[in-house]
Amino acid sequence: MSSNENPSLIGGHAQYVKGAGEDLIGRVTGSEAWQSSAASDKEAGIDAMKQASANRDPSTQGYGKAEEIAGKVTGCEGMEKEGKASEK
Repeated sequence: MSSNENPSLIGGHAQYVKGAGEDLIGRVTGSEAWQSSAASDKEAGIDAMKQASANRDPSTQGYGKAEEIAGKVTGCEGMEKEGKASEK
């Protein structure tokens, strides 16, 4: 596993989760600033995950069942798919 790929994938997920949290706060408070920030963070997170996944072979660089479960919990279909593909 390349140290350049994993931080991007993990960082992308973290940024997306941050955006999801901001979205929740924005909807609860009615703050358009929070919602706007949420949309930007979620989009940037998705872009980072796509970029990291493009150069990643899940069969040799995946995290297996843990990644699949994390994908199910967070609703990330790509993470769930790559986790399943990396199970041995």
